[in-house]
Amino acid sequence: MELPNIQQLENFLIYARVRNFTLAAQEANITQSAFSFQMKKLEELVGVQLIMRSNRGSDLTKAGEKFYADVQRIIGDLSKCIHELHALSGQREPLGVGTLMSLGDVLMNRHLTYFQQHNLDLTINVYNLEAREMLRHLRENRLDIISTFLLPQLDIDDFERVYFCDEKMVYFAPNIENKKGFFTAGEIASLPFAQYSPYYYMNSVIDRYFQDKDLCPSVEAWLSTPYAMMNYCQQNRAGAILSQRFLDAMNITNGYYDMDPAFSLKCYLVYKKSNPKYEQMKIFIDYICKLHEKETCAAQH
Repeated sequence: MELPNIQQLENFLIYARVRNFTLAAQEANITQSAFSFQMKKLEELVGVQLIMRSNRGSDLTKAGEKFYADVQRIIGDLSKCIHELHALSGQREPLGVGTLMSLGDVLMNRHLTYFQQHNLDLTINVYNLEAREMLRHLRENRLDIISTFLLPQLDIDDFERVYFCDEKMVYFAPNIENKKGFFTAGEIASLPFAQYSPYYYMNSVIDRYFQDKDLCPSVEAWLSTPYAMMNYCQQNRAGAILSQRFLDAMNITNGYYDMDPAFSLKCYLVYKKSNPKYEQMKIFIDYICKLHEKETCAAQH
């Protein structure tokens, strides 16, 4: 009996996830005709129709759904086996950790320093990405863990997630005079405002904060990173909504203010428990959660 090859199985997993030949072929980086041929060949090898095809589209058959579950487990076991062999031979695969572009990767610096000093077996590569790219990389196993807000637009029901902190957002306006020590939402909306590009999910999150109060900020500049927004506000009479943790990490100690009403977002680590690097991932996840728990307790006392 001729068995399917790994490429056919991996491409079948892609199709089963997206349920669309065009999208699956794009993700597999081959032509749609070549992808369709692979799926036909796979069905010939297993002797069962796995995909229903019609003028209205395509979907998995009942047998295809079962095959999908089995192949996921088989490929996962194979990945884990190879990972364990690498570990036995002294090869350590780095963890790929994704952080939101709208938060900046500077927040990860102290974590990298900690693991360099205290855990020589754990190497971390950090990638600063926009939310939808970060989630796609996690689905495609190009990232092991992502750190993100629990944004309503992100479909993360298929993943494990661990809450680790509330991200306090503040109004950064170093060139706008304020003696009260805080800005109301109405005051912020009436002043020149630097906002994330409409492409970023953070843009819609900030917009919703104002829309809930029937406000619309006067956007003066559309920017893509918190570094650019911070710099713009330092050079102009404008303000931006940024993470207080980000500003603190950049050694900015003044020029930012509390917001009324307060604005905070819940942060989560999102990952696949089936990942063969799970034991390494758990070290990182436990460290992040314990660190923020310790910092929260210290702040309360």
